[in-house]
Amino acid sequence: MGIFQRLRQGLQKTQARLRDHLVLLLTGRLIDESFWDQLTEVLITADVHYELAETIVRETRRRAERALIREPQQVLPVLVDVLTERLTVPFETSADAGPHVYFFVGVNGTGKTTTIAKMAYFLKGQGRSVLLCAADTFRAAAIDQLAIWAERLGVPVIAHQPGGDPGAVLFDALQALKARKLDVLLVDTAGRLHTKVNLMRELEKLTRIARQQVEGAPHETFLVLDATMGQNALQQARIFREVTPLTGIILTKLDGTAKGGAVLSIVDQLKLPVRFLGVGEQLADLVPFSPREFAQALIGSPEEWTESPEGRVE
Repeated sequence: MGIFQRLRQGLQKTQARLRDHLVLLLTGRLIDESFWDQLTEVLITADVHYELAETIVRETRRRAERALIREPQQVLPVLVDVLTERLTVPFETSADAGPHVYFFVGVNGTGKTTTIAKMAYFLKGQGRSVLLCAADTFRAAAIDQLAIWAERLGVPVIAHQPGGDPGAVLFDALQALKARKLDVLLVDTAGRLHTKVNLMRELEKLTRIARQQVEGAPHETFLVLDATMGQNALQQARIFREVTPLTGIILTKLDGTAKGGAVLSIVDQLKLPVRFLGVGEQLADLVPFSPREFAQALIGSPEEWTESPEGRVE
């Protein structure tokens, strides 16, 4: 299955929520004032926050009127264009040969450790050698889980005993990264510390150790968010952005939610790029984020939304 097909499959629940609304919106009517109001409601249904939904529809309407569009179905490609632009946040990646260090941050329960395994699988598929670091020493289960994934993937992992010093684990992992001449180190960090101050100090310490050992490290700091949280994921994102520089978001469990539109709200409010999406439980179900493909998968095509259950166009 290709990346776009996996993405569309992952958005099935969101599309199912949108389908009835879009069928009513697109079938047997003209574009009038109520059409634009209902289109705004459709976006809100997918968990796009109200002000952003209004902004998106206002821009879509402006472009549609300029293009003299009269048929509701012809509005969808314009909407996809607007969504694509809203989802596009420029970012830079390190161009040097490596080694590279990637930090993964986020609260417990977002799928962070599993996402690291999927990233290792993705990087291996690109021909890159990978090392895992179990720096979430506060959770014995996280250490064990990462070790199990490492064995399945055939990649090495550096881990200490539960309750140990995360900085010491990271230091050993960085030494191993250089000694073994590997390409990428993926670092699992603690998902829950008692206060924001503790979280900041821990991440600052890890960042300082990484910089001392590898130039430019950490080259990526990915915030892992659970898509099923919808708008509530924004608060998590704000907290982590306050305590550490972030290079991008990985949104997990997209296949388990009907709130796929929350991606738009997250990008709009945080001005951070979504870099990868988790669209299933298999290792291959971590896909690079494409703003246009996401918008197309979210909205669908006019043909899809005007088909009856028997497959006939109404």
